[in-house]
Amino acid sequence: MTIDGRRRGLFIAFEGPEGSGKSTQAQVLTDRLQQAGLDVLLTREPGGTELGERLRNLMFRERSLPELDPRVQALLMLAARAQHVSERLRPWLNEGGVVVCDRFAASTLAYQGAGFGLDVAELESMNAFATAGVVPDVTVLLDLDVQIGLMRSLSQRGTDWEKAGGMNAQKLEFHARVRRSYLEQAEAHGWAVLDATQSPEDLSLEIWRRVEHEFEAHTLRAAEAVQPPLPDLAGRS
Repeated sequence: MTIDGRRRGLFIAFEGPEGSGKSTQAQVLTDRLQQAGLDVLLTREPGGTELGERLRNLMFRERSLPELDPRVQALLMLAARAQHVSERLRPWLNEGGVVVCDRFAASTLAYQGAGFGLDVAELESMNAFATAGVVPDVTVLLDLDVQIGLMRSLSQRGTDWEKAGGMNAQKLEFHARVRRSYLEQAEAHGWAVLDATQSPEDLSLEIWRRVEHEFEAHTLRAAEAVQPPLPDLAGRS
């Protein structure tokens, strides 16, 4: 939706291979946007809704992801995305809010497409169906060598299955294909590609510089209340 030539709401997505620091930088950016007085929704995929978090729990916390057929993975991710768009993203954006999302549609093309070898054209069509026209205004790709990223991710895993297993359990060649897909998508769509090996402080400053010029082109809502938290379904049956 546009008002006087300005788009309503602002959608920022973070993408990148494992260990690139997406979640950390998404939180830092959210904090900075809130300090600027904007109404910000920080969310993630898969997840962001009760259904999405249940599907995330099914795929990651219950350790079933490595056993799922890639087509099933894709369908579950897309189901979570469709609900995410309908329940949270579109309403938030339509009211002029800012969305910061840790992964979005590009991740399906990178992981289930390039990584697992599913047909990318089919996935693009399914993504279009799931997102129903909701696409990021800004996509930030945090890029780094996959070996460095996996070492980072696994060193931080503790007892977290999402880091210890899941996608991290795939071979190095899988992650190399994922990274190539991300870089190809970035070139095709004009994403901001940033070096994820720089210090977190320098990286967050560079991200802010890529985002702040978008404010004038969008009608954005001032913050009035704290956003509802992501559903926390850990430990539920």
